[in-house]
Amino acid sequence: MAKLRHIAIQVPDLEKAAAFYEGVFGLKRLKKVEAPIGNAISLSDGVMNLTLLHFPEGTNGGKGGPEWAGLHHFGFIVDDENATEQKIKKHGGEFFMKLPNYPGVDAEKKFKDINGIVFDVTEHGWG
Repeated sequence: MAKLRHIAIQVPDLEKAAAFYEGVFGLKRLKKVEAPIGNAISLSDGVMNLTLLHFPEGTNGGKGGPEWAGLHHFGFIVDDENATEQKIKKHGGEFFMKLPNYPGVDAEKKFKDINGIVFDVTEHGWG
């Protein structure tokens, strides 16, 4: 059975958003990544991963520009990525992209559901 373990939200200010979730909910910072595809701070409560994303002007992957905030995508840990990919396609979903290998970036596969909503599938998790 797949387990929902990752939520990613896009924010205009990574440090300000991280301080909010650390201060209010006691989430622990796992890592901060600055990459050509965008920047991220990864937080966890020990079970769920919350990744805060910021896409500066000129980077791809963001929604609505650098000042936009909201749900970007979510992710599942699965036992078998290939078998899950076949189920996704069988039920009307489609492959979207695979993140490039870059230090600190979790290189999971991204898919779109039947409504075009992006989600990740991985066997390894998010830290």
